[in-house]
Amino acid sequence: MFADKEKSRVAEKSDKAGGGLWENVKVIVQALLLAVVIRTILFQPFTIPSGSMMPTLLVGDYLFVNKFSYGYSRYSLPFSPNLFSGRIFASEPDRGDIAVFRFPPNPDIDYIKRVVGLPGDRVQMRDGELYINGEVVKREADGLFRADDQYDTGEPIPIFRETLDTGVSYDTLDTRPGTIGDNTREFLVPEGHYFMMGDNRDNSADSRFDVGFVPAENLIGRASLIFFSLGNDTAFREIWKWPTNLRWDRLFKVVE
Repeated sequence: MFADKEKSRVAEKSDKAGGGLWENVKVIVQALLLAVVIRTILFQPFTIPSGSMMPTLLVGDYLFVNKFSYGYSRYSLPFSPNLFSGRIFASEPDRGDIAVFRFPPNPDIDYIKRVVGLPGDRVQMRDGELYINGEVVKREADGLFRADDQYDTGEPIPIFRETLDTGVSYDTLDTRPGTIGDNTREFLVPEGHYFMMGDNRDNSADSRFDVGFVPAENLIGRASLIFFSLGNDTAFREIWKWPTNLRWDRLFKVVE
C-alpha cells in the first residue's frame, strides 16, 4: 500500500516535470515564431557598416528598418525565396527617404542610401550640387563634422544642408571639391526604378557608379529609428567598452 502511494507520487512529479518542460518549449517556440514574423513582416534590425551615409548615419549605428513602408517583395523574406515577382501592397518611396535595398549587381548584399530620384526624374551632379529635373537643390553651409571612428580624417569636414522641393532637409558632407562624383552625366530614372545617393557625397558607392538604378523589387524598407549606437569602432560584443563608447545622444533617434 505504502509502495503504491510512493509510486503514484513519483509518477505525478514526473508528469508535472514533463508538463512544465513542454510548456517551456511551447513558450520558446511561440517567441521564436513571433520574432520571425516581426522580422519578416514588420521591422528588421540593420547595422551601418560604412561611412557612406555620414553624417546622418554613423558606423556603429544599430537601427530598425520599417519593412511594410514600401510593401513586400521576395527580398523581404528570409533567404529571398523566389515565390513571387514584383511587390505586393506596394507603396512608392518618397524623395528623401533613407532606404535599405539589395545591391542590384549582387542581391545577396544589403545597401542603405537616400532616395534622390523617383521614376521619370532627371538627376545630375554639377560642381558638387545636386540637380533634379533641371532645378538645383537648395544647399547651404551647416557647420563642420568629425567622425569618431576609422573615418576620422584628422580634420573637420564641411557639412552642407540640402532641402528638397518637398521640404525634406538633411545634412551631407563635401570632403573635397572636384571629385569624380561631383560632376556627372544626367541620369533619367526608368519606370519602376530609383536613384540612390549617400549623404557622404565624396565617399559613397551609389547610383552614380556601380549601384546603378535600383529596381522597386530590391527595396527592403525605410530606415526609421536608431535604437543603439557605439563609437570608436567598438564591436557590439565588447560590452566592457560600452560605458565610454556609447553614443547616448543617438539612442532612439528618428532617422531623417
